This record gives sequence, structure tokens and C-alpha cells, in this order.
Amino acid sequence: MKNRKLMNLLYLLIVSSMIFFNVGCSEDETVTPPPVVVNESEELVKYFEANGDFINTAAPAMITATDVNALMNSSDSLNIAILDVRGATDYAAGHIKGAVNVTIANILSYYRTNNLSSKVKVIVTCYTGQSAAFAVSVLRLAGYTNVFDLKWGMCSWAYPNSWNTAKTFGQTNPITKQMTANAKNTAGNLPTLSTGKTTGAEILAVRLDTLLAQGYSAASITRETIYANLSNYYIINYWPVSEYDLGHIEGAIQYTPKADLKLATFLKTLPTNKIIVVYCYTGQTSAHIAVFLRALGYDAKSLSFGANRLFYDTMPGTKWLESECKNYPVVL
Repeated sequence: MKNRKLMNLLYLLIVSSMIFFNVGCSEDETVTPPPVVVNESEELVKYFEANGDFINTAAPAMITATDVNALMNSSDSLNIAILDVRGATDYAAGHIKGAVNVTIANILSYYRTNNLSSKVKVIVTCYTGQSAAFAVSVLRLAGYTNVFDLKWGMCSWAYPNSWNTAKTFGQTNPITKQMTANAKNTAGNLPTLSTGKTTGAEILAVRLDTLLAQGYSAASITRETIYANLSNYYIINYWPVSEYDLGHIEGAIQYTPKADLKLATFLKTLPTNKIIVVYCYTGQTSAHIAVFLRALGYDAKSLSFGANRLFYDTMPGTKWLESECKNYPVVL
């Protein structure tokens, strides 16, 4: 009897061990680690802020026609590259000597394929500097710090017509400026990105490809469009407070350059459910800002020609001056 009890106990122990072993093996075979979930937009902001923080340090990355001309006549002349992102017909009608015609969609791949990081400076030009600023911002966010957009584009080099038109319009059709301040939104969430990537660098690569495919036109907006219904937009005045107080677009909210668009300050006050319009003096700085915000997932646009086309005579900051059109030579 005693032996039988011992045998039964031993049998139960063996069976229990086998059940435990089988269950354990089954669980080991079927359990997979949970997928890594990140807030992609926040990861991207952190990546930017840890890697040069271009928008809050060096933007806008502009260079004047005078400085470009000096470089072309210096010992560094063979160590610069000039990229012209205008249409092929306009490029063929006259461009800066040595400039290569590149589409905005291909500017990142062209830069990498031709090892332009080895150049002292890479200058991007367009018609008025605004689409060049878009292209430069993409390259700068990608980590290439030797890239600059030509201030006022080909208007400052040889063709002032576009800027003269913007200036004249701002003189003869000035907006009615609002003098009182408008409050920023309460801080909320960043936009939702769904690239499927988990690191800042990987997320950025996907986002830059998307922005280049969309092009500058998707990132810009005209005065006429916003004034059809100002309430449709969250309008950012990207000036110091002292200049904002001199008058601004009705409803515009002041954001201090290089200070207010950070995680630690007011970036999260931007709405994710409304088109954001950024305006500056000329449209070049705001084009840089629009690229940054669009990379994060905001529906952001730069106001074409900035305050020059809003209220030229009474605007602060950088005005279009015909004296800055140098009439330097172009080649066909």
C-alpha cells in the first residue's frame, strides 16, 4: 500500500512537470515582444533640437547677391555650387554663370549624388528667394549646413520685376493693421505622424521625401486667399514683440523668432486642426518655418512676399529695396 502511494505521488509529479514544461514551451513559442510605439512628431522635434536645431539657431540661411558675386571672383570660386530651382524655360533665358538647373523635388538627391557637402558653400536661387528657402530648409533639416538661399533670388541678381510688383501692391493696397495683441492657444498635442519609423533620423527621411514630392506650392499661400476668410487660419506673426506691436494682420498671434517654436516653449500651442499661416517680412524666413512645421505634420504655409505685400510703406524689418538689385551678368 505504501509503495502504491509512493508510485501514485511520483506519477502525479511527473505529469505535473510535463504539463508545466509543455505550457512553458508553448508560451515561449507564441509570445512576441510588443511593437515599439513612439510619438513620431515628438521624436522628430527632439531629433531636430539635438542636432543643430536649425530653425531656432541659424534660420534663415540667406546670402546676398553681393556676397555670392564676391565668392565667384575669389579663390573659392571653384569650391562653391549654385543650384537654380526655377523652371527650365526661365533658367535657359538667363542664369548665374555656373548655376545648375535642379528641380526642388530632386534637390536632396542631387546634393547627395554630387557630394555637395564637400563644397564651401552651396547657394540655391529661384525667382524671389521663397522657393529657394523651401529647398534650403529641407537640406538644412537633413543636416547639410553649407547651404544658403540667395536673398530675394534672381530679383536681387538681375531681375527685380517680381519684387517690384510685390512692393507696389503693398504700397497701393495696404491692409488695415490690428494694433492689439492676440493670445496663443492653450498648449495641446503635437500632430500625429504615421511613418512607421521609430527614430528621429528615420522619421525625418520619410517626411522630407513627402515634402519634396508636395513641393513649394503646397507650402505657400497668397494674401488674397487668406483675406477671403481670415478666421479659417491660425496666423503666426514671426516677429519680435516690439515689431508686432506696431501693427499686424487681424487675428495674428506673435511668436518670437528662434525662441517660441520649441518643445519647452510654445510649439504645442499650434493647432493640429487648422491651417497655420506664417508670415515674416519677405516670405523667405517664413518659408523656412513652414518646412519645419510641415515636417512635424502641421498643415503650415508661408505667406507669399510677407509684409512687403501687406503694408510696405509702414512695415518694420527687411524691405525690398531696388538698390539691392545688382544687375550682375547672366548667361544663357
